[in-house]
Amino acid sequence: MDSNGAVASDSVSPSCQQRLAHCGIRPTAQRVRIASLLLAAPQHLSAEQILASLRSAGARVSKATVYNTLNLFASHGLIRLLSVDGTRAWFDSNVDAHYHFHDTASGALIDVPVPEVEFSRLPPAPPGTEVAGIDLVIRLRRKAS
Repeated sequence: MDSNGAVASDSVSPSCQQRLAHCGIRPTAQRVRIASLLLAAPQHLSAEQILASLRSAGARVSKATVYNTLNLFASHGLIRLLSVDGTRAWFDSNVDAHYHFHDTASGALIDVPVPEVEFSRLPPAPPGTEVAGIDLVIRLRRKAS
């Protein structure tokens, strides 16, 4: 990708353009650039990390553009917005059902497959509603010696 906003011609960009279009998102150069970075692998990134990575690669992009694009992606189901500790939002490229371990010391998020967790009972949903999903964050810390 160059500083004029041209999308790098790699194998990720066409795939990202298709994924954006499939989700009903117009694939502009900046959106494709952000999607290429975030969707390159299953990962959890903050907007600040994405912005820093884009800028270090020479992209001229504003913080507002990054936040607006990530929120657009999340609203269309391309990524998941996670609020883990109330201090920062994380953007998860894995939209399949899963839970998370959160390392409180490093801030790292680690995916936990749904079959690894069992719920024996959930409270009944209030009248007129149904459970649409469950978000589970298991916080980790180092054991005291």
